[in-house]
Formats: sequence, C-alpha cells, structure tokens
Amino acid sequence: MKNMRVLAMDYGASSGRGIVGVYDGERLRTEEVHRFDNKPVTMAGRLLWDLPSLYGNIAPALSEARSRFGGISSIGVDTWGVDYGYIDKNGHLLSLPVHYRDSRTDGIRDEFFGIVPWDELYSITGIQDLSFNTIYQLYCDVKNDGHIVNAASKMMFVPDLFNYFLSGEMRTEYTIASTGAILDARTGKLDGGLLSRIGFDGSLLPAMTEPSTVIGTLRGDMRDAAGGGVDVVATASHDTASAVLAVPASGKDFVYISCGTWSLLGTELDSPLINDSSRALSFTNEGGAGGTIRFLKNISGLWLKQESRRQYAREGARYTHDELSDAAASSPSCRYIIDPDDDAFTPPGDMVTRIADYCERTGQGRPETSGEIMRAVFDSLTMRYRWGVEKIRELTGRRADEIHIVGGGVKEPVLCQMTADKCGIPVIAGPAEATSIGNICSQLIAKGELSGISEARELVRRSCEPAVYEPNANRPDAEREDRVYNELFLKLIEK
Repeated sequence: MKNMRVLAMDYGASSGRGIVGVYDGERLRTEEVHRFDNKPVTMAGRLLWDLPSLYGNIAPALSEARSRFGGISSIGVDTWGVDYGYIDKNGHLLSLPVHYRDSRTDGIRDEFFGIVPWDELYSITGIQDLSFNTIYQLYCDVKNDGHIVNAASKMMFVPDLFNYFLSGEMRTEYTIASTGAILDARTGKLDGGLLSRIGFDGSLLPAMTEPSTVIGTLRGDMRDAAGGGVDVVATASHDTASAVLAVPASGKDFVYISCGTWSLLGTELDSPLINDSSRALSFTNEGGAGGTIRFLKNISGLWLKQESRRQYAREGARYTHDELSDAAASSPSCRYIIDPDDDAFTPPGDMVTRIADYCERTGQGRPETSGEIMRAVFDSLTMRYRWGVEKIRELTGRRADEIHIVGGGVKEPVLCQMTADKCGIPVIAGPAEATSIGNICSQLIAKGELSGISEARELVRRSCEPAVYEPNANRPDAEREDRVYNELFLKLIEK
C-alpha cells in the first residue's frame, strides 16, 4: 500500500517516543510525534516502573499521528526486557512491575542455584547470568510475594501488557519472553518444568506468538484517540530485537552494538550456540525476528554517562551530553580503567563517586575531573567492545569485519571513533532510531508490505545514510592502549 502509516511506541529505560513511519513502497520516512520521560518510582523501598504514566503516553501519540497524518493503520510496542506484571481474574493489573535495577534479587542466585544449578539453567535457556533475569525475579515472587502470584490469573511481560491494554488480547511475544531465561532456547518454547521447580506455574503465561503478528484492534479510549479501528501488532517487542532488525547490514559477517542505556553487542545466528565456552563467557541466546538468534553480550552502556551526568547536575554542574563527550576526548587516554559491568555500577545513585572509588580501589589513583571520569567510561566501554568482538570471533568462527552501532550511541561520535580504534575495524553508525525503525519494519512485515528481515534491512539501507568511522592505527596512544587492555583491563574483568 502506497504511503502506509504505522506508529511505533518505543519505550527505553530512561525515555520513550512515538514515531510514525511512512512507507511509500520504496523508502521509509519517520517522524517523531511524541516524546516523554520514563521515570521509575520508589514506593515502600521498592523500585517500580510507572506503568500507568507510560501507558498514558500512547493516547497523545495516537492523537498527534491522526492530526499530522490523518491516521495510521497499525501500532506496535517495544520495551526493555525481563520485567513483567500480573493480571488478576478480572483482567486488572495487580501491582506495578518491579524495575530490574531493584535490589530484591541481590544475593538470590546462590539460593536459586541450589534448586537449578547454573550450568543446567544455561544448557536449557542459553541466557547470560544477570542478577535481574526474569527467572530470578519469579523466584523472588514465589518466595516473598506469594500472595500476588496466587492472586494472579496471568503474568505478562511489559510490552505484552501494553498490547493487552490496547487490544484486550493476552499473548506472550517470543522475543521478549526469550530475554528472561524461561524458554528452551532450542525449541523457543516455555520450559514449564523449569519454572515448576521454583514453584511457579508456567500456565500463567498466555500463549506464545511470533513477532510481526496482528493480534487485535484498538479498543476504548485508544480507539477514539486514533480515530477508528487500528491493528495492534505484536512486533519484535524486545527493543534490542527491533534494533537488530534495523541493522543495515547486507551479509551475515557483522557485529552489532545496540547502544543506549545498555550496550548489546552481538551477532545474528540461525540457531543457538550453547556450549561450555559460551557459558563460561556468559554469552546469551535471545530470540530475534524471522526465527534468528541474537547471540550477544549484555554490556553496561551509556547508563554510566547518564547517571554521572545526573550526579553532576545534583551537585550544581549541568553539563550537556556533548560537553561531557568533548571533555572525555580531551583527557589523557587510558589513565583510568574500570570494569563497566561491575555490580557496583548497577544501581542508580552517585555514579561519579563509585567510578572514582573503583579506580582508587584498584590501585590507579582517583579521577577528579569530569573529563577524567568520562574518559574512564569511554575507554572502558570500548575495551569491553573489543573483548566482545574477539570472543565472538573465537566462538563463532566468523571474521566479524565490521561493527554496526545503532541507537543512541550513534549520537556519540567520540565513542564511535574510539570503538573503531580499539577494535581495529570500521564502525558503521546508524540509524539512531533503530529500535523504532525495527518496530516499524516489524509492523510492515505483519501487514504484508515487507517479506522479512532481508527486505527490511534493504529498506533501511535505502532510507538511512550511516556515518562511517575508520580505525586510526597511527594514533599516538595506540600502543599504550593495547598494553593497558592486555595488562590491566583483562585482569579487571576476570575478577
């Protein structure tokens, strides 16, 4: 259909946006119609997602899309992974979803592994061991909040909740479910036996649906805001799954970094890669569009910069993102290095002090200026990227001769150039709104306008002009950076 218009509701961990995609049969044009903050709330000592506020932002996006474009034919939602909520027997939300950065799973894994050992869990699910994995959260629910579990009729991941509120249809979309270590990675099906071992009833999850599936139509106030019947599409609803769908690669021998609050570094496989080596390196096998596997490593991303910036603002220094990036670029290379995935950097709060404390604790001295802090973040992230590329080559046997950075990191030219330099291969940066574009492409597949992944990526290549960063092997600090990587960074991440 010429000039098909669809709305992507893209929920990131710190902000959200409504973006309309207009497809003319040859190219895709996008336009942002609504943007909003995603601010979690702390209530009674628990960090929660403000789901009513987040859901409430769909109506103004629909209204603005109707005003600017005369309406849309479908809407799709994507969000962060692992988190979920419960629905009671009357179809109402029982409680706000708990934020993955909440402390309730701290220290729970040792107890959990007494029931399901880690090597067995990984051999089934192929999912990286992260403290906030859905299965650990469910174990906490059964152990500490059994009254909520017992009152539940269904349990749904966050994008599935939105789809239900929009359409009245309860489904479990595959890519989002694959993030939580509750699926058998080889079959793509829920492992009810695994859940029953921790006392959780797997039948609480609705039936599984594949991405790019029309599941219903808008109802109630949302239908009124849209101006009539609009299809609700279960997209590749994990935000990284949507972002990877929009990677403008033409072949298979590439690495992607979906860079935002998190950095998801990986490659795309036809089937899971689960063995002793991938388990030891804690690589994850998540579901992707078109039956693919996102073989990746979760790495802390711009969260380190975002939280540092918030701390500076609390102290009265209001830096722009560009100012902090420029300060990093003008500071000495590799003077301070951190493990960006150290547990100390997971919670919100004073990130600046925690980074300085880490450097001092590891015998490097104490960074004092904003430039030194930001340089430590950028150097350490890009060294982690180098490590990820090296391990993907070892595990998959692929050349991995180009890196595609998509998402918010595209707007960080300093980070992009440092990534090319540290990894020694070109970086293709763009599109910045890959998650929304992937969401839109997933809807176009559901509507029959695109045939699948290859055609979607071809559309992205025609519609977006990426920036290319070539590695500079002759930079003055190259030899020192390599030495710091081998002699310090690798030791820090192996602790």
